[in-house]
Amino acid sequence: MISRIQRWTALGLTTLALTACSGGPAPAPKASGKPDRQSAVPTLAPGPQGLTPVFASGPGIPGRPTVALTFDADMTADQGPRAAAGERFDNPALVDTLRELKVPATFFMTGRWAEEYPDQARAIGRDKLFEVANHSYSHYAFTADCYGLPHLPADRVRADVDRAFAAFRRAGVPRPVPYFRFPGGCYDQAALRALAPSGVTAVQWDVVSGDAFATDPDAVARQVLEGVGPGSVVVMHCTRSAAPTTERAVRAIVPELRKRGFHFVKVSDQIGAARARS
Repeated sequence: MISRIQRWTALGLTTLALTACSGGPAPAPKASGKPDRQSAVPTLAPGPQGLTPVFASGPGIPGRPTVALTFDADMTADQGPRAAAGERFDNPALVDTLRELKVPATFFMTGRWAEEYPDQARAIGRDKLFEVANHSYSHYAFTADCYGLPHLPADRVRADVDRAFAAFRRAGVPRPVPYFRFPGGCYDQAALRALAPSGVTAVQWDVVSGDAFATDPDAVARQVLEGVGPGSVVVMHCTRSAAPTTERAVRAIVPELRKRGFHFVKVSDQIGAARARS
């Protein structure tokens, strides 16, 4: 879960490293050719020294401005008791609204979220309107100082990412895309190096919605509408307890952006367009 992140709002498209959650000791299943990921999904080439490439926004498509809405489905391993007590880390109304408005979207899901809500994870993963990407197993930070999140050591990064993909597979998500979003958006060269063996493209954003802990959906909508440009990637959340206004904000954002001529696409479409222009 990001918390009013402002320092990442102007990243742009980059494959360069910036100098700028494991859920416990259980072993992750060994990768075996990654058969459950979409081999045809576009990715970026590794950065310098083989570091994980980073995508934050695209160049857009001439004559067809696009924007990708992304939703982080956050849940940590220690939040199980809170979910059992009634706290909701899902947001089915948001997913229903995206379907109603016919808005493609990319969900960056933690493995722990998929374990808590397997039916929803499976339904999102099997809907052609959406794609599911990796947001770690249980939202532990990949750097030492990241909004108070527990720190995941570098030697556990590969296992954590694989564990999340395994959770998607158990939930019935057929083809998660090979993209990864750092918990909290926090990363450095060491994190990019540790993540590299997973073979994923890291995905950041250029527009912060501000929906985390927000109480005013109009303010969230204004922040998105003021920030979006051709090729933008918007970060939002699919966790009802921590982002309760997101669904209402989306209902305001979508028609206004369509009025401005924007087309909604998935992150894979943005990356594909970026590759075509390179």
